[in-house]
Amino acid sequence: MIGSTRAQTKIQALIPKAEIVLPNVKGGFDLMAYDAGQKRLFLSAQDNHSVEVIDLKNSKPLKSLPGFNEPKWVFYHPETNTLYVATGKDGKVTAVNAATYKAIKTYQFKEKCNNLRYDQNTNELFVGVGDTFGAIGIIDLNTQKITRQIPLAGFPKQFEVTTDRIYVNEPGKGLIEVIDRKLNKVIAAWLVKSNKDNVPMAIDQAKHLLYIGCAGGSLLTMSTETGLELSRVTIPKDVDGVYLDKKSNRLYVSCGEGFLDAFQIKNGKLNLIQQFATRNGAGTGLLIPAAQLYVLAEPQTGKLPAAIRIFQPAL
Repeated sequence: MIGSTRAQTKIQALIPKAEIVLPNVKGGFDLMAYDAGQKRLFLSAQDNHSVEVIDLKNSKPLKSLPGFNEPKWVFYHPETNTLYVATGKDGKVTAVNAATYKAIKTYQFKEKCNNLRYDQNTNELFVGVGDTFGAIGIIDLNTQKITRQIPLAGFPKQFEVTTDRIYVNEPGKGLIEVIDRKLNKVIAAWLVKSNKDNVPMAIDQAKHLLYIGCAGGSLLTMSTETGLELSRVTIPKDVDGVYLDKKSNRLYVSCGEGFLDAFQIKNGKLNLIQQFATRNGAGTGLLIPAAQLYVLAEPQTGKLPAAIRIFQPAL
């Protein structure tokens, strides 16, 4: 069994670089997307019902896009300069012209839309759909149509897409379901030995590993070949983001309890090398390899305004 430890070292994994205050944003956040061409960050301000556009080059807010009914996830398509916004309260994915910031098309699903993933090879956008049920919806960006929906045992949270598989976290069922993309159906269901709280996920395709964050305070390593748990390590509670930094072979884990953990992966073990105290509820992070940045969103709480904390991964 692969081992793990939380013995923190003095190694610096993330270097604090800047903070951008968002004084007009109320409440907390969900996920982010990055525009490498114009160095814009798109941030789902779910409680504020807006998408915030942030200029990372000049470290300042650029624009606020109101009128989204609980934005959950955003995806930026650079080839068409289009932003896609998934919303939870109305089951929509809205395409937004990222030059004019005007909505240009809406894709309507039956219930809550959450996680978005994109396959550049097929030009397909995958959508986590459902609250009382579960499905993965597929939008063909060539035809701009919803082509199919693949039913699941429960509602999906974060998922990962490979050329032939989709791995889906379903916390309500305590499962990871595996979809065969050619067959368009579930071919395996792996039990997560936790408290039905498996929310974020990261994948290492080369090593056939999934890293699963459980909100109760566990980080699991699972094999994509067998579905077996290989290790688990204790983390703070309410994890919402797990990102694999392939360049440094590290995991960055953001937890709503108020901590950001950095783990070094070495010889199959997860070693905690750095921990930052963050704001309570700051579970949303994003690793941006193209810019060599890691971004953490901190919610507005009490007298503290919402803010973005920017880190640079250390080499």
